[in-house]
Amino acid sequence: MKTLIRHLLVIVTLALLPAHAAEEGIQFGIQTWTLRNLKFDQVVEFAVKHGVKNLELIPNHINAADPKEVAEKKAILEKNGLQAYTFGVAQMGLDKEKNRQLFEFAKKMGMKLIIIEPSDYKSFDNIEELVKEYDIKVAVHNHGIRSPYGNPAVLKNLLQHRDRRLGVCLDAGWITAAGFDAAKVFRDHDGRVYDIHLKDKKVEPALGDTASTDTQIGQGNANLKGLIAELKKSNWHGVMAAETDSPIFAQQPAEFVDTAKAFFEAQTK
Repeated sequence: MKTLIRHLLVIVTLALLPAHAAEEGIQFGIQTWTLRNLKFDQVVEFAVKHGVKNLELIPNHINAADPKEVAEKKAILEKNGLQAYTFGVAQMGLDKEKNRQLFEFAKKMGMKLIIIEPSDYKSFDNIEELVKEYDIKVAVHNHGIRSPYGNPAVLKNLLQHRDRRLGVCLDAGWITAAGFDAAKVFRDHDGRVYDIHLKDKKVEPALGDTASTDTQIGQGNANLKGLIAELKKSNWHGVMAAETDSPIFAQQPAEFVDTAKAFFEAQTK
């Protein structure tokens, strides 16, 4: 009888869970920089057609400073079963009140995360204050080794004594181009990776340096299989947003996104 009661309680509990609970875990999405040649309505159509719910919007596709546009586009996304889960990459700076506008935008959109790449390390003081005030996470994005956050050790040092809601947006392609292993970098950030750009690059020697070129997902040098294995091992919950810097792929994004989605599904099943 006690066993039967326990089973009934489990069934009732699962039935009462919100719908989004079933969507927790590693999810697939699109960083709409990949769709930069499309207008907002075309992005919506593309996402619906390709069965992608999670969108990381870029400024090209929504004006965060226009309340009317924000409300209208949020309604369109919801009508089509899409979720703008974050926005970026945003250039937050030393002006706290200007930064506040992005937190207000995120709040209106129902976002719990903003992707940023501050040009000045001092900006983290006011950004941390806003993170605490709004209870919205920020994740710092990396580009190549010569960018402010290209070396993951720099970002780790910047964040280690700050609020845990300040974290990392790990761009797997750029971290590879900078000479690091994406899986190891994920481990080293010790639970502070809140977003991942699913990107792949081929890295080759070039005049005593290296040059990187975007490839289809799974065809470059990024250790994406190792990264996803680490995500599964750590029970990571978040979105891997397919992204390409290639203007060629951006001209024909359907093949790129379909290839990325197939790779993602094969590795996460």
